Amino acid sequence: IAGFEARRAEIARQLALAAEQVGGGAEPIQDDALLDEVTALVERPNVLVCGFEAEFLEVPQECLILTMKANQKYFPLLDAKGRLTNRFLVVSNIRPQDASAVTGGNERVVRPRLADAKFFFDQDRRKTLASRVPQLAKVVYHNKLGTQGERVERVRAIATAIAAELGDAALIAQADQAALLAKTDLVTGMVGEFPELQGVMGRYYALHDGLPAPVADAIEDHYKPRFAGDELPRGPVGLAVALADKLETLVGMFGIGNLPTGDRDPFALRRHALGVVRMLIERDLPLQLSALVGIAAKAMGPLLTQADAQGQLLDFVYDRLAGLLREQGASAQEVDAVLGPRPERLAEVPKRLAAVRAFAQLPEAPALAAANKRIGNILKKSPEADAHVTTALLREPAELALYEAMQKIVPDADAKFDAGDYTASLQALAALRVPVDAFFDGVMVNAEEADLRLNRLGLLASLHRAMNRVALLERLAG
Repeated sequence: IAGFEARRAEIARQLALAAEQVGGGAEPIQDDALLDEVTALVERPNVLVCGFEAEFLEVPQECLILTMKANQKYFPLLDAKGRLTNRFLVVSNIRPQDASAVTGGNERVVRPRLADAKFFFDQDRRKTLASRVPQLAKVVYHNKLGTQGERVERVRAIATAIAAELGDAALIAQADQAALLAKTDLVTGMVGEFPELQGVMGRYYALHDGLPAPVADAIEDHYKPRFAGDELPRGPVGLAVALADKLETLVGMFGIGNLPTGDRDPFALRRHALGVVRMLIERDLPLQLSALVGIAAKAMGPLLTQADAQGQLLDFVYDRLAGLLREQGASAQEVDAVLGPRPERLAEVPKRLAAVRAFAQLPEAPALAAANKRIGNILKKSPEADAHVTTALLREPAELALYEAMQKIVPDADAKFDAGDYTASLQALAALRVPVDAFFDGVMVNAEEADLRLNRLGLLASLHRAMNRVALLERLAG
């Protein structure tokens, strides 16, 4: 079959047919990359069913699936519940009358691979994860950041500080234990042979050691999310350790000036930043971004040699968040407005975005956004202005009317903001359109008398601060 797509479709058809013939609801594992690779390897695809001894199923199925896919290009068969069976499919390039020699040959080839996996699994379980911790002191993490053992201590400090923000003493203890053991499977035989199984094997070995399920889950989950669209850690222990692990990497690399470039990001810092963003937002965590970066920086201590590493990292994270929001359909204007005030709690960003979209639909929105931009430009030229108003100096009817309107409307908008109802907060401020327009029509801001000028600038500064708590409305102006 000369055409790649036709050959690929034929292989997929034969795989499904062979699985159906096996019965029991069996299905070949879904792996587009493997299917593409096998399609490129064969010309006359012929799918055959093979098997191996059921005793190998005692080994975690991730190990068996990986060795069959990566080393042999086989398609493991899963049962109706997604569990590995002792049957697998081979895509042969020949069609002999008697296929037993082909199936027998493939079964003989895979058996040593599975036996190796079983050997590693059995050997690794003879030592507890806790007993492996000292070995991490011999594994170099980075020449400027020390060993994995030193790194583990930093991650522990960060994870326990995060756990203290999220829960009680029990959560802190479990986060500390999970952080201590999270990297120990790196020095096991199985992960040495199959690095892709880091974390996965740690969870199996932790359960074998009798550790609590949340700790075992966290050992696997602290690598998540590993790629775009990957699932997040299952529970608060995993979240604390995953955040700590990623923040330690980010702050450490920025702290020694090891920043990603346009085409190079060897430490996956973009992915780590997006992982932090996703966990904070999708799990609605009550954590502040700059505080998290500060916790990690404290744990890094004197290793940080770059002067503004924390500031650079915060810019980097907000840039990643902006890109994510645009990918999800937000306009550049909306993103600019919402991220302009640099909200500390990223979990609030979706609500702020929704509030900005609702505000933009109001008839008052364009005029208020334009007025806000004008106020911002005035205040940039008047750095001496502060948000303070002396009522005795309000002489013009329009400035007095604006001040009185603000006394009624701003407290209401602030209360709604503090309650987290950002949409209602912005909608309340929409009532200021008329007095704001009247102010600019009837009042000379830059009056000759210094006290009048500063008072009017103070009024505008108060208004500007009130209107930009949810988002920088001036960014919505055309």
